[in-house]
Amino acid sequence: MMTIQENISLQPYNTFGVATNTHFFTEITNVEELKSALTFAKEKELPLLLLGGGSNILLTKDFEGLAIKLSLKGISTQENDENSVLVTAEAGENWHQFVLWCLDHQYGGLENLSLIPGNVGTSPMQNIGAYGTEIKDTFFECTALNIETFNIETFNKEQCQFGYRESFFKREGKNKYVILNVTFQLTTQHHKTSVEYGAIQSELEEMGISTPTIQDISNAVIRIRQSKLPDPKLIGNAGSFFKNPVIPTSLYETLKQKFENMPAYPNGEFTKVPAGWLIEHSGWKGKQIGNVASHAKQALVIINATGEASGQEIFDFSTQIIDSVKSQYSIELEREVNII
Repeated sequence: MMTIQENISLQPYNTFGVATNTHFFTEITNVEELKSALTFAKEKELPLLLLGGGSNILLTKDFEGLAIKLSLKGISTQENDENSVLVTAEAGENWHQFVLWCLDHQYGGLENLSLIPGNVGTSPMQNIGAYGTEIKDTFFECTALNIETFNIETFNKEQCQFGYRESFFKREGKNKYVILNVTFQLTTQHHKTSVEYGAIQSELEEMGISTPTIQDISNAVIRIRQSKLPDPKLIGNAGSFFKNPVIPTSLYETLKQKFENMPAYPNGEFTKVPAGWLIEHSGWKGKQIGNVASHAKQALVIINATGEASGQEIFDFSTQIIDSVKSQYSIELEREVNII
């Protein structure tokens, strides 16, 4: 049965560890509770805040509506063909624990996405990706509750309109749906592994592995991430704070003449430039102002350095980084984290 609480701290529900309150709060474990919570919000004309793992939000002020913690749990499988299986995870499942579950069952396709913070339900929203792999590569479908009609709708890959760190649910479908579960098509044998991106290959060599299994690749990714990224349980952060900018190749060619060492990933008329490199070479890596800092090992990550930072402080710090990079490189960084 759904219970509504009042004046609840959201500090435990966001990985930045920002101390803000919500007027109303409820945790739901099934669709009927979700419908009751949405009805409550509709009757009282309250704005909604849907909380998954809290790893992709920055709370800059108290929330004057209803915060709903989505705790739908469960994993199920369905045979697809001789080399693949459909695996469905409920929205409230922890992403990394779900990846490990798939690896335990010898299901391949998600190993490069190990140790990404957050829950399964938010994974299609921003088409999470790492080390040359994105959700869209293994995504089969998701089901979502229409907030207005309460109909449960199914979205295939095409309908989700995946792009770089975005989808239908971040654009036209924003604030209109609650993702209930996500289904992935994963391999059961003859796994297609991807080790070319980033430092995976060199990490595997360091581990003494020449023909890696999907578990080996996952372990390599975990080692790389742990060496560079702060654990949100120890230092408040939301992972990568900015998207890697995609700029016209003509602009990149111009910048390359001035900044010879600027790395890039060209793709026809557009070129992706690592945001971490831009931030670091603008002098921000490891820099701290007040309670907020850019992480010393990965400039792309903004941290709540003292544990006392407000959301507004973190937002203001990110604005200074955006302004600094733009003045030096004529590239405007875009926040990946949702600002509330």
